[in-house]
Amino acid sequence: MKHARPPIQADQPRLLASRNFLLLWGVGGIGNATRWLEVLAAALFTLDVTGSEFDVAVVSAARSLPLLFTGALSGVIADAFNRRAIVLGGAILSLASAATIAVLAWLGVVQPWHLFTASLVSGLVYGTEMSTRRRMAGESVAPSLVARAVALDSMTGSASRVAGPLIGGVAYQFLGLFGAFCVSTVLSVAAVAMAGQLRHQQARRPLSPRAVLTDLAEAAVVVRRSAVLLGLLGVTVAQNLFGFSYSALMAPVGQDVFGASAALVGVMSAAEPAGATLGGILLAWRGTPRGQPVWLLLGGAAAFMAAMGLLPAVPWFWAACGLLLAGGFGVALYSNEQTTIALAYAPAPVRSRVMGLMTVAVGTWPLGMLLAGWLADHVGPLWALGALGWGGLLWLAAVGSVLARRR
Repeated sequence: MKHARPPIQADQPRLLASRNFLLLWGVGGIGNATRWLEVLAAALFTLDVTGSEFDVAVVSAARSLPLLFTGALSGVIADAFNRRAIVLGGAILSLASAATIAVLAWLGVVQPWHLFTASLVSGLVYGTEMSTRRRMAGESVAPSLVARAVALDSMTGSASRVAGPLIGGVAYQFLGLFGAFCVSTVLSVAAVAMAGQLRHQQARRPLSPRAVLTDLAEAAVVVRRSAVLLGLLGVTVAQNLFGFSYSALMAPVGQDVFGASAALVGVMSAAEPAGATLGGILLAWRGTPRGQPVWLLLGGAAAFMAAMGLLPAVPWFWAACGLLLAGGFGVALYSNEQTTIALAYAPAPVRSRVMGLMTVAVGTWPLGMLLAGWLADHVGPLWALGALGWGGLLWLAAVGSVLARRR
């Protein structure tokens, strides 16, 4: 059964009437597309230069490594500084990073460590996403429209993860690293222009080093007392440590296992987000299935893990793409419920800090990428993906057991 919700068209005019939401929506979509464009281009270049799956994983992991160490602070910072300035500053940093790599590639001196450094800069920007842009997007519309806003933003995030690898793969194949990062630079200019038009007011909390640990401890207490928020963090860790880390191995799987071109590697990398986009459209149109949000979150993550676990049994390129596409429907449910739970269950005074803790959970992603690279060097990239999928299912089973007891 479904919730009785009107079709999305009924809410769309009111939702899109918010100028701030439109701008935040655009900044998020462009930022996500360029992020995944750069991830694939950097992975393909590193694999061409070094031939090592682990080196590819290291360069890919750098883009999310800052989340692990600065994620918790991002929520505190978002409460103390103007969130508009954080979004604008992040867009400018991303532009500078992409332009620098494009220049180095044009000069013919770019090396994998340059891409590693640029990925770290991009990761610092990505670390502010949850507690600033996503929170601002959810709060820029009327309370009755928050679920629709989150669904549309999540769907756009998935669509941009389709566009990013496709553009990155084609640009790298025909224009090289220089062309891929030129495209990223142009898109980043548009994101800066949008971010500069944002209007935002907020009550700020004074930032003092002594109060930081107290603030984080307060958020941790809120999470510990809520079975839903605790489950949210547990499932988020699983999805990033075991699930989304698959992206580090798309270039080795595509080129080394299936002998695909750079453009086709882009197609494979876009398969899961394409499924997530279709799933997001379905959720936005039909509404979320009836059930407890945290169990829907867990079920969505489990569906994608199961698809990963079956990958070693698939011997053909297009069959692997189809399996990833099917798993993307689970990612759509996971992504939609993740932000909705944070906005609905975290008290407003500590919401940014709770979302900062979520960013730490997302920050396990680079650890998963490094694990994926290590496994790929020892058992091959396709079997490494299968092992990650089954490991994720075991983690989710443990989270589900804890949730059942807490309920």
